[in-house]
Amino acid sequence: MIKDYFRLGYRNVKQRKLRSWLTMIGIFIGIAAVVALISLSQGLQNAVSQQFVQLGTDKLIVQAAGGGFGPPGTGVSEPLTEDDEKVISKTKGVDLAIGRLIRTVKLEFDGETKFSYAVSMPKGTAERALAIEANNYKLKQGRFFEQDDALEVVIGNDFATDFFDKPLELRDRVTVQNKVFKVSGILKKSGNPQQDSTLILPEGSLRNILNIKGEFDVIPVKVKSGEDPFLVAADIEKELRKSRHVEEGKENFIIETPQQLIGTLNNILLVIQGVLVGIAGISLVVGGIGIMNTMYTSVLERTKEIGIMKALGAENKTIQFLFLIESGILGLFGGLIGVTLGVSISKFVEYATFKVYESVLIQASVSPYLILGALLFAFVIGAGSGVFPAKQAANLKPVEALRQ
Repeated sequence: MIKDYFRLGYRNVKQRKLRSWLTMIGIFIGIAAVVALISLSQGLQNAVSQQFVQLGTDKLIVQAAGGGFGPPGTGVSEPLTEDDEKVISKTKGVDLAIGRLIRTVKLEFDGETKFSYAVSMPKGTAERALAIEANNYKLKQGRFFEQDDALEVVIGNDFATDFFDKPLELRDRVTVQNKVFKVSGILKKSGNPQQDSTLILPEGSLRNILNIKGEFDVIPVKVKSGEDPFLVAADIEKELRKSRHVEEGKENFIIETPQQLIGTLNNILLVIQGVLVGIAGISLVVGGIGIMNTMYTSVLERTKEIGIMKALGAENKTIQFLFLIESGILGLFGGLIGVTLGVSISKFVEYATFKVYESVLIQASVSPYLILGALLFAFVIGAGSGVFPAKQAANLKPVEALRQ
């Protein structure tokens, strides 16, 4: 019976404890790495998707094409303009469009000078509400400024902790581009490093200190209820081609929907995941070679035992199946340890990340299919590694085996 094969295989593995543990190291390291990497990457995909669901699928992002490193709009030859914002606002299906600036600024506080990003807050009430919703701004202390030319700033959470040697507090004064601003609000920690170290200034004030006229770096768009975002994006593209005098296929701007952003991110994560899992797979190959080596050694040690079994009538396929089961058990035990270790590592990373960054983006998603797949894969690796040793054992002649 099958259970007798497993019982005998388990007994043989148990009798060689130290060798069995050493043999399983390669398997459980590889399985642990695969489980941890896949669960964390799947968790990141789920977390990002949840963030987009919370923000809604009725948002579009328009920005100039051809930018370099840095925030949107950096290094572009033809930036977005106030005229582009007006064209977008008048497009069918658009509820609201708000132009925003994202620039690097010089900061001075308590004798320190540093650089960080500053983003503009639009002047209209509806526009401000959309900017707050689209970026998920949540105040920890204070308030948002009310006037477009106010010399006030809302700071990301990092400024209130460790950006400067001395933390910024509510009503402190900080110099931005040689202009003194009062801290009117502090954002809650978001877990997004860029947002947590960003300043939010009134659009008029940011334009004045940087001497920017008529330009925007990015234009978030809210689609009217019931309208298809993809169709609205196509209409905006058509209208912008006309106003910016560019041919189809030669657009100097980009329009992205949440679905496209999620798809791009998922593709990047899949490539990274594939590379990391491929590296972890090397450990599985090493583990399989270790099992093969152990099973070859086991055949040599148990030659007489095999001879007795064959003299008593055991068929070649019986001997072969017994050795395959034994090597499969080695792989399965290695897989069990690896799955336990991998889940523990991914959960620890999730816990540590939340404690340090208070971010929900890094989380472990461990599905039953991942666990079962990892265990089955480990068993197959083990059994596959025992194929040649099993054939060697099955092909021994009884008389020669008994003589040894």
